[in-house]
Amino acid sequence: MGHGSSKGISEQDLAKEEEPSRLSRLKNKLHLHRRRRHANNGSAYKALIDADDFAGIANLTLKRAEMKFKDKWMACVSLGEQTFRTEISDQTDSPVWNSEKKLLLEKNGPHIARISVFETNRLSSSNIVGYREIDLLEFITRDSDSDLEVFDLLDPSSSDISVGSIFLSCSVEDPIETEKRFARRILSIVDYNEDGKLSFSEFSDLINAFGNQQAATKKEELFKVADKNGDGNVSMDELADLLAIQQEKEPLISCCPVCGEILEVSHNLNTMIHLTLCFDEGTGNQVMTGGFLTDKQASSGWMFKLSEWAHFSSYDIGLNSGASASHIVVFDRRTKRLVEELINGKIVLSMRAIYQSKFGLGLMDTGAKELLQSISEKQGRRMSSTESTKDIPKFVESFKDQINLAEVKYPLEHFKTFNEFFIRELKPGARPIACMERDDIAVCAADSRLMAFKSADDSLRFWIKGRKFSIQGLLGQDVSSGAFIDGPLVIFRLAPQDYHRFHFPVSGTIEQFVNIPGCLYTVNPIAVNSKYCNVFTENKRVVSIISTADFGKVAFVAIGATMVGSISFSKEKGDHVRKGDEFGYFSFGGSTVICAFEKGAIEIDEDLLSNSARSLETLVYVGMTLGVSTKKLSGNGLPNLESCNLGD
Repeated sequence: MGHGSSKGISEQDLAKEEEPSRLSRLKNKLHLHRRRRHANNGSAYKALIDADDFAGIANLTLKRAEMKFKDKWMACVSLGEQTFRTEISDQTDSPVWNSEKKLLLEKNGPHIARISVFETNRLSSSNIVGYREIDLLEFITRDSDSDLEVFDLLDPSSSDISVGSIFLSCSVEDPIETEKRFARRILSIVDYNEDGKLSFSEFSDLINAFGNQQAATKKEELFKVADKNGDGNVSMDELADLLAIQQEKEPLISCCPVCGEILEVSHNLNTMIHLTLCFDEGTGNQVMTGGFLTDKQASSGWMFKLSEWAHFSSYDIGLNSGASASHIVVFDRRTKRLVEELINGKIVLSMRAIYQSKFGLGLMDTGAKELLQSISEKQGRRMSSTESTKDIPKFVESFKDQINLAEVKYPLEHFKTFNEFFIRELKPGARPIACMERDDIAVCAADSRLMAFKSADDSLRFWIKGRKFSIQGLLGQDVSSGAFIDGPLVIFRLAPQDYHRFHFPVSGTIEQFVNIPGCLYTVNPIAVNSKYCNVFTENKRVVSIISTADFGKVAFVAIGATMVGSISFSKEKGDHVRKGDEFGYFSFGGSTVICAFEKGAIEIDEDLLSNSARSLETLVYVGMTLGVSTKKLSGNGLPNLESCNLGD
């Protein structure tokens, strides 16, 4: 009584009801833990690589560390555009993590992993205590009897000081082992009797779970192809072979079961790499948590996570204006890794209020410009006083993982004012100049965040949003700008923590200097990306024209910014200069150099153009390659850059 009748339900009907239920459970197993933390984390692997460039999949394990004081510790691993983090340890000076992560290694791709260790007893953000950069390609090919290695953790503000030790291991899978591991993982899902083999029934369920309708109609045919020894079962090795063969001919898996990305039909290696990494991410087998762009984001405390959840702040790659510009993420060319530029949250809010609204810029037009000029000049005088020396240690501490004191020519005690430290010189050889004997190869002019474009129009599409920007406006009325219209444009943005001396990108003769008075707007991307502000054509700047044999005329524009009242030059009109020579320096504040080339004069390095097309700044250093003269390209072909010191 009280129950519905079961009359008319046969065993056949029950089987039919059970089959979709079991199939849905299989598909759910393949789709476990889809991540939505960040748009960039849609899949574990995206770019196609050639088999010759594939170095393997490294299994990196952070075992433990030995620190000099007790705290709750967390470690992050950053490689390329991905960052992963361990769990937080107990209160100790010997944290144990035993956390692992599989990482794709390419011979010509990112292979320098940065391991950062943070103390976590903070509300809004953790504090980095030590770091180590490890070349994983060198690590996995070293001659050693043990996978376990011990590395010194370095002080972020001085790489010659050790703050602890970290113990890690790293092994590598070859492509065949990668395929077998993937086959073993998916075999285990439908191996109901756990005998390490698939019966036809189990094999059929697996094909159905892949969601490929065409393959589902050929299950018997596929089973016979896979069952090479004819024992009526498909082993792990046989399944791996089938997946490899079919992925090249007629793929069983047309899209990734975890992230949903369409897979390339013709490239078995890339498919297996993608599925192996993404499947691990999706099933949660890896101990480290992913989905982060930088170690700063990964180490953020709960207050930041709350603000991110409430949309007050966010992390992203590319052009961010308005509310989303709270974190500036750039691509480090040397390490091929994303890094975050430090900027005070209060400053971010004030810059948004001023530069991202008509009202804010309206204040500038009613006298705020003069006030900003006065504040900048007053701050400049203060930073040149002996009292300002007390600000040096605090400044270094604030940017301790971005200022390397080991490179600085003199110890901190040498500097009598803050400005003396700000315009600090570096030790000889700290910035090697690429291809010094080749004047047809241009180099980067400053330690900076670089954007490069084939024309000013491209810069307006991808970066500069001021409505009145033009080459004519940038160079002013006293410079003949006709040759530079439609020519390549390179923007070097210097942040306060950078080495603030700028250098010649090319060899030639200084033909002209032109001083152009103007405002002192910030050169931060929040202002540059604002449609209400025209930073580069309204700020104070000095335009110099360099006449060269390889690039024609090159316009070098040194632009002042907020707190930068002084631009100093060490060369004069008529001087012959070599690329890499020091040209001058900016006093305290942020600042920018823009180089404009004649149309068709230079072939800018592809990686710089590619990042800029994504509205992603590239962190470069003085002396790194910038581009090649097209005059020499047409006559001699591409130079052999492998023989040059690229500075990275």
